[in-house]
Formats: sequence, C-alpha cells, structure tokens
Amino acid sequence: MSTEKVAVVTAGGSGMGAAVAKRLAADGYKVAILSSSGKGEALAAELGGIGVTGSNQSVDDLQRLADLTLEKFGRIDVLVNSAGHGPRAQILEITDEQWHTGLDVYLLNVIRPTRIITPTMVSQKSGAIINISTAWAFEPSEMFPTSAVFRAGLAAYTKIFSDTYAPDNVRMNNVLPGWIDSLPATDARRDMVPMQRYGKSEEIAATVAFLASEGAGYITGQNLRVDGGLTRSV
Repeated sequence: MSTEKVAVVTAGGSGMGAAVAKRLAADGYKVAILSSSGKGEALAAELGGIGVTGSNQSVDDLQRLADLTLEKFGRIDVLVNSAGHGPRAQILEITDEQWHTGLDVYLLNVIRPTRIITPTMVSQKSGAIINISTAWAFEPSEMFPTSAVFRAGLAAYTKIFSDTYAPDNVRMNNVLPGWIDSLPATDARRDMVPMQRYGKSEEIAATVAFLASEGAGYITGQNLRVDGGLTRSV
C-alpha cells in the first residue's frame, strides 16, 4: 500500500478543479480526476495520476473512480468536490426540472462522492473533504439562484457531516469563491470587489491545499470566503 497522500478531484478537467489538481500534485499528492469532457483524463496523465471520463451525477462513474484510485494507490486522503454550472433564470421562471438540475449540480455533486469515499477515510482515521461552493451561499444573488439555494443547503450538510465524523478525524469544509478568472471578466463585476480584481484559480487551489493539509487539522465544518472582500458576515 502506498504511503503517499492521495487526492480525488471531481469536475477537475478545467477551471478551479484543474487548478486544484495541479496544486495538489505539486504538493506531492497522487491525484485521481473525474471530468465529463475528457480533459481530466489528459490532465491526470500529465500529472502521473488516474483520470476517469464521467459525470459527478453518476454514482457508477464516481464508484469507478474511487475503485480505481484504491486499486492503484491503496488510500484516499483528500476529496475535492468541484462543480459545473446550473440553471440561471429569474426566480419564478425556473422550472421544476431546472431546480432538480440545480440540486444535482450544486448539492448532490458533494453528497454522492462523499457517501462513496467517507468509509475509506473512516477506516484510515483521517481524511479531508473540501467542497467548492460560492461566495453567494449566504448573501444570495439573483444572478445565481439555483447555486445560492443549494449551496446554502450544502453549508448545512457540511455542518452535520462534520459533527458526525469529527471523532473519526474526517473533516469537511467549504471554499466560497467570488469572481474568479475562470469566469468571463467584466468591469462591472470587478468594480463590485473591494480588492478591485478577479481572484485567480491558483488562489482557490492554494486555499484548498491549505484545508487539505495538516496545518488545517483542527478546522472542520467551516465556510471560508475567498472573494476579495465581496461578501462578509459578522
């Protein structure tokens, strides 16, 4: 069995997910990447890891990723749950079908792989799960209604999970990015940010890497804003 640390990254073919996979590999992790585009497989090959082309909405694809990771590396130390983009529309114009899609994209994308991988972490008596959420989870914006609604739910899920598995030394935290350079840039959005710039995907990746590290070993159940001061709470 490998003694190297192993990280699984879902939706890791591009954007923040890919940046996270690169950072964790640079930090010495073996990486396993799931993406629907095939880019994750290519990136994993480049990083010396495992890539699976599939969907984080498919239990079978996620199970295959976990099984291949355990077969090759023998352990899973970190799970990073990233996501794609869900439906956006005026709040009363969102259909039932679109709300269900939002649930799949923004909440079940965490619940499914967590259900599969947590038993391995419990058996190891260690593990860190980091979810890429949104800065608008607690200060919702009409621009991202399905994201805000379901990621507010993710915060509740994270707290319940953390309370349940803290005795097993399995932690879960959420990273809340604001305007990041993986999104199209506009002056209006940039001007909203006290720091007057978009964040970098690499900055999100660095935050994830910290939360995965031993230095964050006493942090669980938290929601960490990485948004240039755009949102804040008392």
